[in-house]
Amino acid sequence: MKDLLRFNKISLYAIAFVYLFYSCKQQEELVRNDANGAALGTTYNLIYFSEAPLDLQSQIDSVFAVMNHSLSTYIPESDISKINRGDSTLIVDKMFQEVFQLSKEVHKETKGYFDPTVGTLVNAWGFGPGKQIRLDSAKVDSLLNYVGFNKVQLSNENTILKDDPSIYFDFNAIAKGYAIDRLAKMMDANGITNYLLEVGGELVARGINPIKNKTWVVGIDDPQVVEGRELKLIIKLQNKAMASSGNYRKFRVDEKTGKKYVHTINPITGYTKNGTTLGVTVLANSCAEADAYATSFMAMELKEVKMLLKNNKTLEAYIIYLDKNGETQEFMTKGVKKLVVK
Repeated sequence: MKDLLRFNKISLYAIAFVYLFYSCKQQEELVRNDANGAALGTTYNLIYFSEAPLDLQSQIDSVFAVMNHSLSTYIPESDISKINRGDSTLIVDKMFQEVFQLSKEVHKETKGYFDPTVGTLVNAWGFGPGKQIRLDSAKVDSLLNYVGFNKVQLSNENTILKDDPSIYFDFNAIAKGYAIDRLAKMMDANGITNYLLEVGGELVARGINPIKNKTWVVGIDDPQVVEGRELKLIIKLQNKAMASSGNYRKFRVDEKTGKKYVHTINPITGYTKNGTTLGVTVLANSCAEADAYATSFMAMELKEVKMLLKNNKTLEAYIIYLDKNGETQEFMTKGVKKLVVK
């Protein structure tokens, strides 16, 4: 009986060894494919592995084309541009519907700090395709009449209803992340299980890096390095999405006054937010969520962000901020701490 047990144990070891060898051999035989270029006003770099060379460029271009047609405020004939001009009869596509519904959820959870109807203010402050204007407190108060996600609806017929025709949508704080999610679905549909997708610094990672047979490793930029790039943190990313937001590179300087205006706009006050938060990185199940929350956290107070993270177990975050003495500090959730590469 002992000999039989010993034989079975040896057999199991042999089977395990053969399986491990076969798995490693499979990983080694996978082919790395790269796709990169410009889209959505930024750049993209996609890495994916397949059993044989696989060119998905036409499908990638198609995803970006559909995204632009639906959600680009820079294209006059896009659906969102037509809606911003007052078209209340246009039936929006699935992309617009999904982005609208997710925006509604994030708007509610952030208590209004995430609000895609902030487009009128984005333009007024000089960060959108619309006309920039000189603002004072009276003008800001006036423009706030056109801000508020509670003032818009997605009808049962999938048309957009606005309380005021001047309400202007701007989904740029979520659209880039959503585009990566669409690319990820396209990869999944093609049977790709190992990939790292990056669009404008936002990421989705699935599976592993087969070349190294390890989890994907990505970097988070140091928000205090204005020229060039320097990594603040390196983390492992597997089957997760990551998005970052910060004011360190996106700002405008008034030519007459020399005053600096950052791109983060508080939709509640109507003003650009020059706060103590320097940079935010969020990990989530989808890149659209990570993108939206990263933007929101830049406008929120740190204590509000910590409370939201405590209640929402699907999010992880890494935040760089200045304390009351002007010293640089870091906050990271337990989930991020586990992923840090030391």
